Amino acid sequence: MTSSSAVSPGRQASPLGTLAVIAWAGDPDAEPGQSPQVPFLMVYSLGDGRDGPEAGSAALRAELEKAGLSIGDKVSDLARETRVPISLLVEAEQAALTMPFLRVQCAVPPEWERAAHQSGKVYLIVSLRPWPEAVHGRPVDEEALRAFAGDETLMDVSAHCLVPVRRVRT
Repeated sequence: MTSSSAVSPGRQASPLGTLAVIAWAGDPDAEPGQSPQVPFLMVYSLGDGRDGPEAGSAALRAELEKAGLSIGDKVSDLARETRVPISLLVEAEQAALTMPFLRVQCAVPPEWERAAHQSGKVYLIVSLRPWPEAVHGRPVDEEALRAFAGDETLMDVSAHCLVPVRRVRT
């Protein structure tokens, strides 16, 4: 598993603190050994914001709602809900995610990029639950990712959307 990428919008000055992004591909219903089909991208906080993790979660919720996303089990399709200002460029094993409060680029494995281009969209999760153990520069093993992202309660404390994949035009 690749390590996460992080961007810290003035960590000491911002209630958001450090936001990290991690990519993985898989099919929740696939048998072990089948090739991945669904590209996932997750944004999460390390919980190190100016006023602590609770204030950081509240600030992130406010930013998501201001952008037009809801928190909970609704999955927004941004190909249809074009008013939500989120874009994703996937090229050369890199994913560049742009949100009103975040611009980050992260390395993605070739199978993730293939899945993103084949499906034309990526399942984006923005978690309000901090994940301080998944620090930029350190690999995140599959078991830790499965424990965090697979936790059933994460759905209720996250924004979920399908983001169309853009490519560089030549």
